[in-house]
Amino acid sequence: MRKNIRKIARRARGITMVESLVALVVISVGMLGIAGLYLSSLQAGRSANLRVQAVNLAAEMADRIRANREALGAYALASGTLPAAVACSASNCTPAQLAQSDQNVWVTALRAALPGTANGSIVVTDLRAQAPPLPLLQYQITVSWREAGSDSDSTYRLVIEQ
Repeated sequence: MRKNIRKIARRARGITMVESLVALVVISVGMLGIAGLYLSSLQAGRSANLRVQAVNLAAEMADRIRANREALGAYALASGTLPAAVACSASNCTPAQLAQSDQNVWVTALRAALPGTANGSIVVTDLRAQAPPLPLLQYQITVSWREAGSDSDSTYRLVIEQ
């Protein structure tokens, strides 16, 4: 019996080098997993922030369109264009000039707030022929941008009827 106790005592002196290396590998894999999750959460937070910027900018343009009801179709804007700046704050502008000024301010803000080749477009559709009793114009405001490391554009569309 004493012989068995001595064998057990010899084996139970401490951990071996192999056991300590296995523990180190297990801890390292766990730490790499945590780092990967942290990076994923940072990327998702950045994407959410950019989407909020796009939503806010589209809503801002919708407010500008609603405020200048006399301009009707003057807010149509092709993607990738930057209308010339019009100084409407210093002088009286026509509704069409105000629309052009609004477009310039909006596209400049888009390019400053969103990464990559941020673009905006506004498509104006006359719905009066489709629904004669209702004098409606439909504005489709589209904001697109490309995030870093992405192969495709992200897009947000807002449709308003006036």
